[in-house]
Amino acid sequence: MTTIAELSLTDWWPVRILLLAAAVLCGLVVWFLRRRALKIGVAVLAGLLVLANVAAAVNASYGYYLTFGQAVGLPGPDAASLKDLDLSRVPGNGVVIGIGIPGRVSKFAARSAQVYVPPAWFSQPRPKLPVVLLLHGTPGSPGDWLDGGGAAVTLDAWAAAHHGVAPIVVMPDINGSFDADTECTGAVETYLDKDLPGFIRARFATQPPGRHWAMAGLSEGGTCAATMVLRHSSEFGSFADYSGLLGPRTGDDNSLGDTVPALFGGSVADFRAHEPAWLLTHQRFPGLGAWFETGDADDAPLSAARQLEPLAEAAGMDARLTVLPGGDHSFFVWRQAFADSLPWLAARLGLGGG
Repeated sequence: MTTIAELSLTDWWPVRILLLAAAVLCGLVVWFLRRRALKIGVAVLAGLLVLANVAAAVNASYGYYLTFGQAVGLPGPDAASLKDLDLSRVPGNGVVIGIGIPGRVSKFAARSAQVYVPPAWFSQPRPKLPVVLLLHGTPGSPGDWLDGGGAAVTLDAWAAAHHGVAPIVVMPDINGSFDADTECTGAVETYLDKDLPGFIRARFATQPPGRHWAMAGLSEGGTCAATMVLRHSSEFGSFADYSGLLGPRTGDDNSLGDTVPALFGGSVADFRAHEPAWLLTHQRFPGLGAWFETGDADDAPLSAARQLEPLAEAAGMDARLTVLPGGDHSFFVWRQAFADSLPWLAARLGLGGG
């Protein structure tokens, strides 16, 4: 039986019709009320319902919240914490854990990460599983991949088809706050490269960093994934870039704007060392993998992907490009992109594909 928390928000017309009907009803009630205070209260309620209607339309456009429970911040049915894990049995689906990963080296004050632990991890003896870091964008938070991104659903489907086996997927914070935009430079780069791998390997007994680790992300997170893996190719074997730009940028397109002074202290050399196109044309990356996916209605990321994919291939990488017809800069694209790339990522991580 479907609970209120599980009610779908993707089929948005019924939601909007319900909200609009309630707003109209409130408007009619105002006409019959005599007391001024009641009139004002009901009028305010009608206004709030109209705003909720607009919010439902925006959510439908970007596909962020899939259910009512996600929209109001209720934990999913698979949510848990590390101390609450039941290690005595193998669960039917993966378990999502909220966990703080301290920035001991980087000093980055990160928000709590979300970690997807597949059913196979609960088996005895415990297998050493590979790891995927799944990065959010800006504005955003680590939970975005569970809400709009539907990552746990995609991973559960994969695990169900592969005897409970899937990668451990870590969704870390890369910005420190909802509307910050670090582009994974400075302390955040150190956090992802130094603090996080050791912590995750120690807590979950994973495969060591290297070819069994990958990084993927949406928008800013996609740019981060490409940049990080190219800069730290001994720690990661593959990346998947969903709708990222050509490289770290302070704006929403591929133009530089104030990127060099704002992110790199005015150092052109430091900027180049973080620019995927520059790295791909000045180094070779044999054995690494690169997956680019974006919508054909998302101009700047599409242009970036079409430039970077052939450069990656020329640099010796296993490079792929997928363009989604009609796709824009939204979670509809990013959910599909993660599902599209997961078999490829799993094969490169040593889990087999298909």
